[in-house]
Amino acid sequence: MLAKVYSSALMGVDAYPVEVEVDLARGLPKFNIVGLPDAAVREAKERVSSAIKNSALEFPTRKITVNLAPADIKKEGSSLDLSIAVGILKASGILKKDEFRNYSILGELALDGSVRRVNGALPIALDLKKRGIKALVIPEENAREASVVAGIDVFPIKSLIQTVQFLNGEVSISPHDCNLKEVLRQSSVYDVDFSEVKGQEHVKRALEIAAAGSHNILMIGPPGVGKTMLARRISTILPDLSLEEAIETTKLHSVTGLLSAREALIGTRPFRSPHHTVSEAGLIGGGRIPRPGEISLSHNGVLFLDELSEFPRYVLESLRQPLEDGMITVSRALTSVTYPARFMLIAAMNPCPCGYFGDPTHECSCTPLEIQKHLNKISGPLLDRIDIHIEVAGVRKKDLLGKEVGEPSAQIKKRVDRARAIQRERFKKTSLYSNAQMNPKHIRRFASPEKEAEELLRAAISELRLSARAYHKVLKISRTIADLEGKEKIDSAHISEALQYRYLDRELWRR
Repeated sequence: MLAKVYSSALMGVDAYPVEVEVDLARGLPKFNIVGLPDAAVREAKERVSSAIKNSALEFPTRKITVNLAPADIKKEGSSLDLSIAVGILKASGILKKDEFRNYSILGELALDGSVRRVNGALPIALDLKKRGIKALVIPEENAREASVVAGIDVFPIKSLIQTVQFLNGEVSISPHDCNLKEVLRQSSVYDVDFSEVKGQEHVKRALEIAAAGSHNILMIGPPGVGKTMLARRISTILPDLSLEEAIETTKLHSVTGLLSAREALIGTRPFRSPHHTVSEAGLIGGGRIPRPGEISLSHNGVLFLDELSEFPRYVLESLRQPLEDGMITVSRALTSVTYPARFMLIAAMNPCPCGYFGDPTHECSCTPLEIQKHLNKISGPLLDRIDIHIEVAGVRKKDLLGKEVGEPSAQIKKRVDRARAIQRERFKKTSLYSNAQMNPKHIRRFASPEKEAEELLRAAISELRLSARAYHKVLKISRTIADLEGKEKIDSAHISEALQYRYLDRELWRR
């Protein structure tokens, strides 16, 4: 007896269809799974047989062959358990329904027959919609996530026996309903705010400029001055996620298992802060079967690298390509997968090994050579990809002890949103979305300074010995500062302020 059941599997952040073919033949009882299964899929034999028996259903004592088509693509994970069990029950005649072509069935089986959540429900639902399949039978814990996709009936199930009864028409299960706008509204709430930060007005200004133009930023300062606190709040002033961005972000978190059962959609900008011991594969993605790394989990959000100089140099150098391209391709012998990686980089580091160089309240114990070696841990090409370098000093006592509340994130965000709206209008006929993405051709067209401002910039280039990339960074930052003020032309004040944000270009750090 031959039966076919339809399911889905993941490749990267996208899904593809899997046909589960089950054949029951005469012969000695045996259970084989073919079609390039990994260890987790091969172990489905034990989970499926126990689940069927413990659900008071009859497990066939025949030679069972399960083929997972297409057979040339590696299958991984436990999400095919339920479809394999349904195929066996259909082949043995327990399931009466003749055709399951309009259903996609997936879920992990526990030994008692209950169904556990799986990864990647959202990309699977999106793939089903693209292919015109209208019904998805999925674990109850995944129902909220999958029901985000309109036009798909998502049937939440708790156990194998409930699945059998539903497919036989013995019980009715209502499709899970999802109010997408309400879900996005509820999920777009941050638990931090810039009003909690006292003092540091010049750093807040730099972060506002960074958010307005999507510029990467490096904060340099002694320990305990609030670099991490400031970085954690920048997501609150970035523009709201669009529905398309929210779905992209949720897909990445879904396939890695980071989306909880309570979440249907990620509505806030991601903030990822990997430890400096992170491996190259952990940061950019990889593994035997490629998985998204921290840079992809930061897509549409913020990647914060604290203690930048403590990261291995080869790990940091792997950031150069995704910072330019907004994506990362992980190639392995079996497959090559491209993940999106359009993120805003925020880095923080101490100015020297002891951390107190330039701090008026602590004496630095480092020699000039030690300080230079410390700074040289960050390569020039990587620094050139960071638009803004800002010094963060300690908070003054009167600011720390004062009762004044800082400017709230919502107020700063209004200015950022206005600047981003100007950029969307400016770049509507191009593929750009922010000033940080401009190349030299765009800079000549959109960020050409007035004559007086250009003379000031020429003098600065000579004095600071700026590289060509740093020169373009100053113009990009100036363009963003002008956008925040709602001005079309870049004047001397914009250039002057932008030059202040190239801290590591100053002669002090080259001695």
